[in-house]
Amino acid sequence: MPTFCRHNRFIQNCPICREPVPPRGPARRAAGGATAARSRGAGSGVKVRRVARAADDGYRSPLVPGLRSSDDARRLAAEIAFSAARLGALGADPPGLYAEAASEADREEALWLVTLVSLLGPLAGDDPFAGIRAVRVPWAAGETPSLEGVALGPRSGVADAEAAQRALDAYRAWAQRSGGQAAALLGDTGWSAERRFDRAFERIGALPGFARPARYDLLLAHGRLGLAEVRASGLHFDGDDASLAARRVFGIADRFLLERRARDLAGACEAPIEALDLALANFGRDGARITQGATGIEEDEAVRTLALDALGVD
Repeated sequence: MPTFCRHNRFIQNCPICREPVPPRGPARRAAGGATAARSRGAGSGVKVRRVARAADDGYRSPLVPGLRSSDDARRLAAEIAFSAARLGALGADPPGLYAEAASEADREEALWLVTLVSLLGPLAGDDPFAGIRAVRVPWAAGETPSLEGVALGPRSGVADAEAAQRALDAYRAWAQRSGGQAAALLGDTGWSAERRFDRAFERIGALPGFARPARYDLLLAHGRLGLAEVRASGLHFDGDDASLAARRVFGIADRFLLERRARDLAGACEAPIEALDLALANFGRDGARITQGATGIEEDEAVRTLALDALGVD
């Protein structure tokens, strides 16, 4: 029997009182997809990492248009100061295995040691190089070390020891094809130090396992330790920790503009452009500072003062 609603219509004909009709076609699939996505998100265990930001206190600076907090600006200045101090130490008084590489008479052995340090990554603690020292084998042995069970540093760029093993095998094969590591890094003798850095960065990047942080720090250390005539002119942003933090700091994702704004910031702070690599990586973290083996090194107060002044905070 037909049922009438309170509007004196058949209930199925009343636009107000009738039962809703389930969506059909694309709309139904979209609704079902959204429900399924919510269900999967609730039970999949996937977590979206959000770095804590200080509250917006009205801070604005053309050097760092993405920042909205004076506290964030101060923290960035501190990270630039620490990274600059680490660069200075690499050139004057390198820590741990970096010192062994700098004093090594055989250049191939020195380059190989820095490669091990950069790919495996120093850890936190009193002896950041202990794991690397335990598995180290000389270049002259003609083989790569067994990395089973080795702990990887926070910027190693490889997922596990097996991936690191493949990366070292590929690196050794690449260097041997060129007549040695020094020859592979040298390229054309007429290149500038900046062009040599860029070309080596590109070539090593074609090898499996050498993510941006590892190969950038590798070449940075080669230059600072005097093992190769290489010098960075930019940061070679990619999708890693420093690159993601740069997007936040500079308020843009375009790589060309990121590089330009990074150079402007480094220049205003009178810091080497390379200092922004580790500084941005640490700024983007919500955990303990990554030291890359520079345990016990204090922030460069002169750079910190210049950075605070450039950023307009005290």
